[in-house]
Order: sequence, then C-alpha cells, then structure tokens
Amino acid sequence: MRLTIVGCSGSYPGPDSPASCYLLEQEHEGRVWRILLDMGNGSLGVLHRFVDPMVIDAVFISHLHVDHCIDLCSFYVLRKYHPSGPAPQIPVWGPNGTDERMARAYDLAPQPGMTEEFQFFAYAGAPVTIGPFSVEAVPVEHPVEAYSMRVSANGSVLVYSGDTGPCDAFDEVAEGADLLLAEASFLHGRENPPQLHMTGRDCGLAATKAGAGRLVLTHIPPWYDRAVALEEAKETYDGPIELAGTGARFVI
Repeated sequence: MRLTIVGCSGSYPGPDSPASCYLLEQEHEGRVWRILLDMGNGSLGVLHRFVDPMVIDAVFISHLHVDHCIDLCSFYVLRKYHPSGPAPQIPVWGPNGTDERMARAYDLAPQPGMTEEFQFFAYAGAPVTIGPFSVEAVPVEHPVEAYSMRVSANGSVLVYSGDTGPCDAFDEVAEGADLLLAEASFLHGRENPPQLHMTGRDCGLAATKAGAGRLVLTHIPPWYDRAVALEEAKETYDGPIELAGTGARFVI
C-alpha cells in the first residue's frame, strides 16, 4: 500500500500545503486502485501532481469541517463538466448528511445535488471494501460527527486519526498500525480546548500504546512551528517519526 500526502495543513491551507487529503494506492487484480482520505481546501489542484483525479475509485471523508471535505465541490465540477464528458459515479463515504452538506456548499438544490456524480454512503459501523482496501471508520472525539479510519490492504495497516482529541476509541483503532497518521494540532502545556485535537505528545503516546510501527504527524496549523510537534512526539514514542509534507510518499 502506498500513501502520498496531498495536503496536510491544519485548519486551513498553509503556504506549503493544502488542507487534509491523503492518496492511497494498491495494485490488485491487474490494476492500481486509488482512494482518497479527505478532500480539504485546495487539495484537488495539488492532487493533479500525483495522479489524474478522474481515476480515483472512492473518497472517504472523516468529518464535515471544510478543511477536510470542501474540495468535494471542486471534484463535483471536474467530474460533471470534464471535456471528455460526465464521469461515472464514484462512491463517497462520510458522516450522516454529507450529501446535503455538499449540495448546500455549492448552492445546489438538495435533489439531485451531487448524487449524479457521487454515490453517497454514511458510515454504519461495518468495514467498507473497495478493491483491495478495507476501511473501518470509528467515531472519535470532536465537536461534530467525526471518524478515525483503519485502512487495510495486502496485509498492511494504515490508521488515520482524522480530527480527534485523545480518546479510547482512537487508541483502539490504532492498535498494531504499521503507519499511524495522526493529527498534532495543539502544543503541550497550552490551555487547549478539550475533546478537539491532539498534541504531538498525545500522538506519541497513542503510537506507543498501539505499538505502531511508524508515526507520521499531520494537520499542524501554519501558526505553529512543526518542529515543536515533532520534538513533543519524540518524548513519548521511540519509534520512527516523520512530519507529513505535500508530496511525501510512504510504502506501508
């Protein structure tokens, strides 16, 4: 399984990266399957650097804050008005009401909204299978309905935190991850709002509890020094740690 960081900026696009978007690829039955985890602000344009967006097989949205979902609107335009003609429907999984939220965001009538371009599904607890990928979405702590995702393919496991405060649910879904892609939006020692985001220290603790093989820190807002989050994580996890960056690629 191959991970490409398309966007990793926290809360809004930064000077070096769009907001959250992660491309996963896996060969299976004679072709490469491709899914996206989140499509935050600015991510669709950068996605073109790494793959033709028209070959994406499915999209999984962690929650409906704009820095994780709003470029579905741009993807809708691309798939509807592409010069080669309208593209076939692809599945989009997300929280309840993702279809209505996207229609409102682009000022569309609720029906058909974007349902001719995307087939929308709400997470229902059971893992979802797309080609070689099995995606399990687990509810976590955030002010809106939000999910962490455990993605398995060809014997490898990636766990993506989405946005979450420290919680038992995230610790459980992260168990045994080969790569833990975790958000480090806050700094340790500040008066951080509860049940909203994690610090680098929190990410390191989660990786240690999970026995994760590798930790990649993401979703760090542009107003913070990324190096501080990295040093925090090193205090609580002694495995390999890296900072996510647009264009970074990992083989899992």
